[in-house]
Amino acid sequence: MPTLNQLIRRSSTIVKRCVYGFILALGLGYGLPVTHSIAQAVGITEYQVKAAFIYNFVAFTQWPDTTGQTLHLCVYGEDYFGSEIDKLQSKPLDKRAIKIVRINDPEKLAGCQVVFFSKSVGSSLSNLLSNLPAQPILTLADSPDAIAQGVIINMNLVNEKIVFEINLEIARKSGLDISSKLLQLAVKVYQ
Repeated sequence: MPTLNQLIRRSSTIVKRCVYGFILALGLGYGLPVTHSIAQAVGITEYQVKAAFIYNFVAFTQWPDTTGQTLHLCVYGEDYFGSEIDKLQSKPLDKRAIKIVRINDPEKLAGCQVVFFSKSVGSSLSNLLSNLPAQPILTLADSPDAIAQGVIINMNLVNEKIVFEINLEIARKSGLDISSKLLQLAVKVYQ
């Protein structure tokens, strides 16, 4: 027969799992970023969470009307997402569709509206960014010092949480408008 303390501990664990599950479902369902520690509690990998963040970055960014009905989200370099990033193609995004494209040719970056630069290309990141055409392209990364190299949004893993920083000056120069809601959630915004 379990003691009162054992019953309290068991119910506490069940409640925690329910709360984590609810927060995760709420975050993914309403387009709010989810932290890595919550995701880890329910068995989600780092890149599943990063894919959810990327969806939110795209959803809270406004492009000029000239970008068309499909946003090409390109993954440049080694793909750590696997099939997780492909799931974004089935998620609704206002009146636009997302198409995932994996590329390794820098010449093809001009056809992208969103580019995620894998950490595998971190050493050549500034060169890749300087060769991008002067178009509204949302650049994303998860590499140390990516913001300093010219990426618009960079994700980092800090204390088991995924946090992000935004270079608003570069976003504006690119003709992109980032929602104030997203700016409030960033750990740092560079003007």
